Amino acid sequence: MRAQKCHPGRFALWGLVFMGVVVSGNMAFGQPRPEWRPLGPLPGDAMLSRYFEHEVAILRDNCLSEIKTRADWEQRCEEYRRQLREMLGLDPWPAKSDLKVTITGTIDRDDFRVEKLYYQSLPGLYVTANLYLPKNVTERVPAVLYLCGHSQVKVDNVSYGNKTHYHFHAVWFARHGYACLVLDSLQLGEIEGIHHGTYRYGMWWWNNRGYTPAGVEAWNCVRAIDYLQSRPEIDPERIGVTGRSGGGAYSWWIAAIDPRVKVAVPVAGITDLQNHVVDGCVEGHCDCMYFVNTYRWDFPMVAALVAPRPLLIVNGDHDPIFPEDGVRRVYETARKIYRLYDAEDKIGIFVTKAAHDDIQPIQEAAFRWIDRHLLGKEREVYDPVEKVFTPQELKVLEEIPEDQLNTTIHEHFVPAAPIVFPENAAQWLELKTRWMNLLREKCFRGWPSNMPPPAWNNAKEAEADGIRLARAELSVQDQIALPVYCLSAAEGTPRRIDMELLDENDWNRWLSSLKVRFSEILSQDLVTDEEKGLQGSEEAWQNVKSQLTSSPGTLLILLLPRGIGPTAWNSDAKKRTQIERRFMLIGQTSDGMRVFDIIRAIQAVRRQNTWKGLTLTIKAQGRFGVLACYASVFEPVDKLILTEIPATHRNGPYILNISRVMEVPQAVLLAADRNRVEVKTQMMEDYQALVAAARRLGWSEDKLKVSPTQ
Repeated sequence: MRAQKCHPGRFALWGLVFMGVVVSGNMAFGQPRPEWRPLGPLPGDAMLSRYFEHEVAILRDNCLSEIKTRADWEQRCEEYRRQLREMLGLDPWPAKSDLKVTITGTIDRDDFRVEKLYYQSLPGLYVTANLYLPKNVTERVPAVLYLCGHSQVKVDNVSYGNKTHYHFHAVWFARHGYACLVLDSLQLGEIEGIHHGTYRYGMWWWNNRGYTPAGVEAWNCVRAIDYLQSRPEIDPERIGVTGRSGGGAYSWWIAAIDPRVKVAVPVAGITDLQNHVVDGCVEGHCDCMYFVNTYRWDFPMVAALVAPRPLLIVNGDHDPIFPEDGVRRVYETARKIYRLYDAEDKIGIFVTKAAHDDIQPIQEAAFRWIDRHLLGKEREVYDPVEKVFTPQELKVLEEIPEDQLNTTIHEHFVPAAPIVFPENAAQWLELKTRWMNLLREKCFRGWPSNMPPPAWNNAKEAEADGIRLARAELSVQDQIALPVYCLSAAEGTPRRIDMELLDENDWNRWLSSLKVRFSEILSQDLVTDEEKGLQGSEEAWQNVKSQLTSSPGTLLILLLPRGIGPTAWNSDAKKRTQIERRFMLIGQTSDGMRVFDIIRAIQAVRRQNTWKGLTLTIKAQGRFGVLACYASVFEPVDKLILTEIPATHRNGPYILNISRVMEVPQAVLLAADRNRVEVKTQMMEDYQALVAAARRLGWSEDKLKVSPTQ
């Protein structure tokens, strides 16, 4: 269906909005998609691109696929709502403390007034806001929570808050019979917190903690509704929400998790995983736009949680960060849930000729939808919005409170799990059972299930100086094949297997030795200019040769998990940041999937007929040693030898939600329950509690040994 072009204020166009099929301007997908740069030129980039496409297709196909009837939905929707709260860091709900609302000033106009106020959504978490109230009304009025996008307003290095930029929306509402509360966002408020932890500052531990600033924004909205419902001027049963860009995203969060929102109009605030991950729109968004995708949702699930309450999705037809095709896919999928309620008239989409713009047709679409569903009427003509205040007039705080937590709320909002160790065997059984369940459900949920046995492919062999090198590709997952290298003395039969996990530095070290004798078999695996230009070292080769010949019967397997060596992806720091963010959006991390790679390699070794019965030892250092711990918990080996592993996940490895479950010493204890483990470290004090716990459990040093690095 195609709407005729006409003046945006004319009724003929708007009548279509409420049938859920409105387009103003060009309805076709004729606008060019944003040209986000591809992941990169390396073979690993191409492999990763195919992988993301494959994973996104799975999540898209699974989204709401189990819902066939209204009963299906109603049986599940509250659990979905809880899952969303969890992915925002809001399960369990934080305790609702006293808001301590403080009004710091008022502004009077002929037809409305503004209260400048702040409240504490949590003790020390300040939310600066302006409340617009209509004058000359005798009954309680409906209220609109207006949520601001990413517009920084600073004068002489003083932040006035993005509420001051978007105030014209609130002026319109107040002049037309609504109360309107406009909130500053965390990063761009008068007290400047952080939205860009992973996007800009390398705070990948946010993924470990399950933290996202989207959760703070959602909680601030929950408390805003608490406040609105407490005001005597406001009808507590008629509260709506709207906002654009970042505020559009926050409109989604609050409408989905809080049924007190009776109508929602998110503007340019959502699209699907296809756009974000495959098409690359994630590169244009900061962290507040995303929940931590533990349960591996596609975004139509968020829209569905608003059903059957009135919802209008508004967007420009060539918005570069919310492309039209993805916005429409979200709408079409969510509409299936509205259809189950016989409420298709309660969901609409308005797409007009615009980029990421705050223009009058978009504003009018929001006003008309809210009018219809909160006031029960529509206006014949919608006058344009008007800016009437300076930032200085709307500023709330004279000075920043000394007890504010806004700038460090990421450290506190989602608590880390306590560091506990068992006192006895009964407590250990309880702890390890709980940890294993949490690891499966919260940390490694993104692993594929029902995989066929791992297979070795494209095997090649060569011999030099009495040493045999075999290279094969190990298919660990759809779209992911990893090179594996096996080294042994050319004569004799393997009697034991050592598997070394290589990071990028280890790979370069091994290359410098193996290139001396095996440059031909390695040639296909040299993908970067640095690797191709790396000179072989005769001394390094002699050390390798000595290592193998002095330990007869040892088969040495070199495993390079995804993203290392031949499967390395783009080395540009900004592009790598966006690759890691893509992993989070599909409910994974690159480190979490490397654990899966190690598991599959262990399975492949165990399946090899000629190696059956041989002892298998895994050797790893640094953060890869921690990955080996987690892998051995799910797929045991005979022994782990871990060198200089970190004692905390703060600086890696990064695994979704892991810090809400355990820390590294607890992971070592869990690994030692099923494997012999030796930890070599210069930081012996970090493992004293671990060793003490092992003694309480009666474990021998052969089961868990912690010793200083020589």
